[in-house]
Amino acid sequence: MSAHTPDVKRGGAGHAELIRTLATTPETLEAMLLSASETALDRAEPGEWSARTVTAHLRDDEFMVMRLRLERMLVEDAPTLVPFDEGTWAANRWRGRDGVRDLIADLRMQRAASLHILARLTEEQWRRPGTQSEIGTFDIHWWVEHWVEHDVNHLDQVATALGITS
Repeated sequence: MSAHTPDVKRGGAGHAELIRTLATTPETLEAMLLSASETALDRAEPGEWSARTVTAHLRDDEFMVMRLRLERMLVEDAPTLVPFDEGTWAANRWRGRDGVRDLIADLRMQRAASLHILARLTEEQWRRPGTQSEIGTFDIHWWVEHWVEHDVNHLDQVATALGITS
């Protein structure tokens, strides 16, 4: 793991630690983004996303994928979850709130809604299953561990795009 992200390994974190880690993402991201120029926010290596696009992805993925899957696993019996096409999203995403402060504010709002749900789950609910073709069957705890890893990977991607080194 990088110096910019927490060291949470799959299978080793408890529910409270996972929730705390997810809660830190908006602040970590904000610290990196607010010190960057507009040019730096949009700079990307060929085949990579810019820091702005990664941030928009985190915002949109929060409600379109992460929380939606969580909610489906809570209310449906072992739902089959559909893969998310990031390439199509990136090519067609809505750019109406792409200012860095809007992106951060929107991510904070979306993440707060997710954390509100996660903080209230019972032990039994953390074990509710879902299935996705390219992953297999997993429970909510595994999904939230994946969610944390997703954040960690994208925070590292933003740091790299902005040239932030540890």
